[in-house]
Amino acid sequence: MEQSRRGGQPTLRDVAERAGVSAMTASRVLRDDPQVLPATRERVRAAAAALGYRPNEVARSLRLGRGTGLVGLVVTNLANPFYSRLALGVDSVLVQGGLKTVIGNTGQDPHAERELVADLVARRVDGIIAVPAGADQRHLAAAVAEGVPVVLASRPPEGFAADCVLVDDFGGAHAATARLLDRGHRRIGFLGSPPAVHTGTERLRGYAAALADAGLSADARLIRQGQTEPHEATRAATELLALPEPPTALFCSNNRNTIGAFRAIRAHRARRAAGEAEVALAGFDDFELADALGLPLTLVAYDSDELGRAAGRLLASRLRTGGPPAPPREIVVPTSLVEYGG
Repeated sequence: MEQSRRGGQPTLRDVAERAGVSAMTASRVLRDDPQVLPATRERVRAAAAALGYRPNEVARSLRLGRGTGLVGLVVTNLANPFYSRLALGVDSVLVQGGLKTVIGNTGQDPHAERELVADLVARRVDGIIAVPAGADQRHLAAAVAEGVPVVLASRPPEGFAADCVLVDDFGGAHAATARLLDRGHRRIGFLGSPPAVHTGTERLRGYAAALADAGLSADARLIRQGQTEPHEATRAATELLALPEPPTALFCSNNRNTIGAFRAIRAHRARRAAGEAEVALAGFDDFELADALGLPLTLVAYDSDELGRAAGRLLASRLRTGGPPAPPREIVVPTSLVEYGG
């Protein structure tokens, strides 16, 4: 493939020079102008093919007053399968409208999130779907103020108006904790994500409310927050199981904590006294191979693909709507309990 004499990707001017026509004529050919002579069209297209020229569709769309056709999806942890399912759901809706999804991972870092959102706005994306890392969402509010539609997934907007899609975090955590209580557990540990994360806060609230309904108080000694990866959750669960009065069950606020807690319980098996009951485990988020762990397991399940699809539909609706903006909309995805391992 030949390159431009100036280096880098070949330009429209390179194509025109190779074909022996003006840049305007080359542009007309590449826009399929039917008034260009057939012989000229053939020369220009042959030159473009030889040089490997590809038109800058983003710049062209902006010149024509259209959007870029790109939507930014901002997530906190691509290592978590939840976000891959969310992305698939978003993309399945947006692709129907000719839009392409650009995914950015923030690593749960608010500074990285602010920079990523600013970059997406500077690149003129048509809209943004975001899972915010924390409660400070001024950068997302700024994007809305610049005319970029924003939809939040899994977490509500803070300090500005925007569409959002949430999971029934409180209800799911309440139901899972209540299931453990129904089975006779009274010392139930909690493993959760950082306190600044909305889902973790709501799931802790559901856990505490289920205990209160049973006449019990949440014991701060049995609560560990801040774990974002399985190895951190394993360490936290191991600490809980080593207490003088350890919990007989653990409730985990997401799949990363559940996996880590499972590893701690498995190691605990070898150390527990004869006749000591197995530590029960419940968690938020169903995940692949949960049925193969060989441990009784209660999980809060919901359709993460639908969470993404709903966010995609809300954004697509905003992009189609003209006139004054409609009031912000909120969709809540329901949860259910699933049991594995008898």
